[in-house]
Amino acid sequence: MTAQISARATPPNTDIVFSPAVKKQQARLGSRDLIERWEQRGGFREDRDAELRAFVAERDSFYLGTAGADGQPYIQHRGGPRGFLRWIGDRKLAFAEYAGNRQYVSYGNLDDNPKATIFLMDYANQQRIKVWGRAEVVEDDAELLAVVDDSAYPARPLRAIVFHVDAWDTNCPKHIPVLLPAEAVQSTIAALQARVDELEAQLAAATR
Repeated sequence: MTAQISARATPPNTDIVFSPAVKKQQARLGSRDLIERWEQRGGFREDRDAELRAFVAERDSFYLGTAGADGQPYIQHRGGPRGFLRWIGDRKLAFAEYAGNRQYVSYGNLDDNPKATIFLMDYANQQRIKVWGRAEVVEDDAELLAVVDDSAYPARPLRAIVFHVDAWDTNCPKHIPVLLPAEAVQSTIAALQARVDELEAQLAAATR
């Protein structure tokens, strides 16, 4: 069962996103007072409680956001078996890196600017979580690679990306499309088809 995320908050850490320029726009467009009251109630979360752990453990994909030295943003999709994004410490996440298209855009961006964002989606339950922190590419660490390695995957990890969590927050579910995993849909269709076949057999027997 997918964990339901509550709206509790620990002391605020909103400057990680709300720069002076952002606050200026909030004031100009009339939302700054409302946001300040929300900040006083706690703002973004900094804890790593059971809710967040469960939510992360159930994901089979996420989006990693980085930016280069010139500010050019980059979004990269990462996917794998459920739970491939793993906790390796109290406030650290990690995932394995395998051979890909060899563009290494995220790697280069993290060399220039370690600040990064992870965006986690649960389309089936219309939930999303955004996580802010700092990320690094780790090589030549056999112990870490063993932790993030998926033994069922045919390739071996070449390196890992470690994400140091600074803060996280939930998003409103509005406008998130309901998308179901293919295996769940296929299983339901198979069960319905079996029932149809059974009923057709019963009908055929009754009309002989």
